[in-house]
Amino acid sequence: MYNATASNVRADTGTFGPPVDEVHYYYDQWPIGLAISRQGRIFACYTRGDYVAFTETYTLGEVSNETAEVPYPNLELNTPSGGLWTVVDGTASGSNSQDAFISVQALFITPDDTLWVLDTGRPTINATTAPNMPYAAPGGPKLCSINLTNNSVTRTYTFPPDVHFPDSYMNDLRFDMRPNITDSGQGIAYIVDSSDEGRNGFIILDLGTGQSWRHLNQHPSTLRTFEDVPSYQGIPFYQRTMGQPLRSLQEGADGAELSLDGSVLFYSPLTSDYLYSIETQYLRVDPNTDNLAARRANVNVKNIGQRGGNANGFAGDSNGAVYMLMPEHNAIYNFNTTTLQAEPFVRDPRYIS
Repeated sequence: MYNATASNVRADTGTFGPPVDEVHYYYDQWPIGLAISRQGRIFACYTRGDYVAFTETYTLGEVSNETAEVPYPNLELNTPSGGLWTVVDGTASGSNSQDAFISVQALFITPDDTLWVLDTGRPTINATTAPNMPYAAPGGPKLCSINLTNNSVTRTYTFPPDVHFPDSYMNDLRFDMRPNITDSGQGIAYIVDSSDEGRNGFIILDLGTGQSWRHLNQHPSTLRTFEDVPSYQGIPFYQRTMGQPLRSLQEGADGAELSLDGSVLFYSPLTSDYLYSIETQYLRVDPNTDNLAARRANVNVKNIGQRGGNANGFAGDSNGAVYMLMPEHNAIYNFNTTTLQAEPFVRDPRYIS
């Protein structure tokens, strides 16, 4: 009779890579975005709506101790004067407030220690019966910059209706602050539109002029994979939403990261195993001023191949690595731009996204 021992039986420990430190514990709200300043200040954002427990909470906060956060910069800037949403002629619309945060999805801190806040303008409503999002109202979806020295908003960018559609959903963003890439010399923001209902693609924003335009609208590389069924913690995942039929995940373009020199944008849909890239020179041309700009962008997308599963949040480092959060594996992978392969970086059962 064969006697199996620990020495000859293979087992999955569920971990690899460097040890994971627990830094902060969230109790009241589940964060969707995080950013850490050069001074070590930790900021978190939370999408919000008319959830029973969270009706009066904030959407942008700063960690104050190991188990608590406070509204940032203050509660007033987290409180639109007319409420989070309204109904006009029977149609629900998000707040059009340009002066307060409605539902913040993503944060980013640039090398000058500026905090950038991406507000979708689309809170969740009817959360306890049939959750859905009201259409965005012009002025509500916005990008704000905050000076961390005096904790004040220094600039707010909004988007015209032909760039941010009523059913758009701004999900993530990256910045190229090189002074030589625009006439204004103040850099470019690349914003992911990952709408479940609308047209996936990218919003490009000139930070100097405030002008914005779109690229890769409905390009296959930005669209969700039909009937994608990932597995989380060993369980096949189907979308179960109150008041709606069973369905699969619907999200298209999600994670994005720039190469170290800003010349390439890596990205992928949430519901895809494939990684894509495009040279940013094609995205920086406004299609409104060049009638071939959209065509050039569309035909210059590169399919880099599969990377081992679905991925959502991306990040980079000073070595040019592209890190991808892999929720199916409770892991973070690194796309090695030299070997052109996805490589394991760290895995831990506590990584649940």
